[in-house]
Amino acid sequence: MSAQAPPAGAAPAGAPLADARRALRRCDELAGLSASAQGVERVHLSPEHARANALAAGWMGELGMRTWSDQAGNQWGRLEGRAPGLPALVLGSHLDTVPDAGRYDGVLGVVSALEVVRRLAPRAASLPFALEVVAFSDEEGTRFSTALLGSSAVAGAWREEWWERTDRDGVSVREAAERFGLDPSRVHEAARRPEDLVGYLELHIEQGPLLEAADRPLGVVTSIAGARRFTARVLGEARHAGGTPYPRRRDALVGAAEVVLAVERLAVEADGIATVGRLQAHPGGVNVVPGLVELSLDVRAEHDEDRDALVERISEHAQRSCAARRLTFELTETHTAAGVRCDEELQASVVAGIAATGDGAPLRTWSRAGHDAMAVAAITPVAMLFVRCADGISHAPQESVTLEDVAHGIDAFEAAVLDVARRRG
Repeated sequence: MSAQAPPAGAAPAGAPLADARRALRRCDELAGLSASAQGVERVHLSPEHARANALAAGWMGELGMRTWSDQAGNQWGRLEGRAPGLPALVLGSHLDTVPDAGRYDGVLGVVSALEVVRRLAPRAASLPFALEVVAFSDEEGTRFSTALLGSSAVAGAWREEWWERTDRDGVSVREAAERFGLDPSRVHEAARRPEDLVGYLELHIEQGPLLEAADRPLGVVTSIAGARRFTARVLGEARHAGGTPYPRRRDALVGAAEVVLAVERLAVEADGIATVGRLQAHPGGVNVVPGLVELSLDVRAEHDEDRDALVERISEHAQRSCAARRLTFELTETHTAAGVRCDEELQASVVAGIAATGDGAPLRTWSRAGHDAMAVAAITPVAMLFVRCADGISHAPQESVTLEDVAHGIDAFEAAVLDVARRRG
């Protein structure tokens, strides 16, 4: 009979709760590095990003790690293994946020990785690999509407056209990088060689309710859904709201509303995920029929072919419904990331890590959210460990984890690293 997870709230049998308390204090400290006084907002290549990197570098240095910030703005720390220059097992996540964010998305993975290094540092001379911790710079894509910039650079997948993307103030990625102290001509130096890496392990809050529903503190990620993101425009004609009869109206907002409703319906029918997260009507007058609506579209599914088919259905329906109202529908892709299957052997190490906390048959799930592991998978095997979050809420100030779950997560993370070491002799 399989062992069950310890009941919620039970003290973990492994390392002391003090490690989890320190990790959560550091999450609070990073939450204070925000561009907004009303919530957490820390975007790529911002002053807050620089301060977060410096804080993380200080924590890494306290553990005896060699530290550096690469030419994509990622912060690194390295602890040598039993011989200098060995390939590295990389642990980490990201430090950037969405607007009005919670405290734990990405951040918990970085500070938990540091706790694992803290525990293993006295035994580092026996490890068959180096340990590295990375704090990726731009997982969310909040500032420049293109996600995974930092991890894509590490994977050697930087695209030159990204330099010209701009934020809401018209600042380009190139300009922001130079202000940050980076040299755009050297971004290729951030790329890592596959032969220099053992693999990549990431701890992350689940950002969904499955672990909570199953009463499990931890879970194993089997795959990560590939996402495609778009900007869409519905074009009609702006006219006086009082003087334009309904048969003469070409109301872009009504057409966009039909598109938004269809997005939800078609996603449910396809067992996929599609979301309109931003919508702006122009010119925006209370007595003006909207002539233009701009909206975002994010589409995901467990398998890329299902996601792509859903995109086609949404586009075809939007074209037809808008044409029926004498409107034009335009769809422009801004981001695409292929789905990724987690490495079987590294998954087995995560399973062994969770088993060390008392759950011999951990819940397995695919990640509906995107992660830096998607980009890193191009150069090294990846695996992920999920930690339960309250009600599955993420990307919001209500994001919450328990001290006990974090302690279990750090225990499992450490045990997973040791299992990788065992497998490598």
